[in-house]
Amino acid sequence: MGFMDKVKGAMNAVTGNAAKITIEYTQVGYAGGQVQVRVTATSTGAEVKSKGIYVDLRAMERVKVSKKASPMIDNDLTVEAKLYNESILIAPAFVLGAGATQVFEGAVTLPPTAQPTFTGNFTQHAWEIRGRLDAKGNDPDSKFQPIRVGLQA
Repeated sequence: MGFMDKVKGAMNAVTGNAAKITIEYTQVGYAGGQVQVRVTATSTGAEVKSKGIYVDLRAMERVKVSKKASPMIDNDLTVEAKLYNESILIAPAFVLGAGATQVFEGAVTLPPTAQPTFTGNFTQHAWEIRGRLDAKGNDPDSKFQPIRVGLQA
């Protein structure tokens, strides 16, 4: 391995580009129910030593008020808060070979007290999910994707 290969490997670890991560999942879940997930990890070049595959689940509340909606504010107002955040291990430590792809499947249980997804005139309660490979440096991940959460029928 030459000097430039080592530099590229270090940059991939720092930027999270050591692997490409995708996630497939059940698009709708219910409070207290399970969501089936499939996380695919593909090395972008060198071997990747992983501490495991995680699925991150979070709930975000967002409030957006346009200055057009109220004469009492001068600028658009946007506020958000993370109401729920959990990382679920679905695969233990492993080594992803250079240029290799591995697929991991599992289930994530939504909290029984999960508020449903909704969008109102000014507020939004959104659930998001992502797959993540825990590795040295910045963890490669699939970026957060929306998932709908409903009340159990």
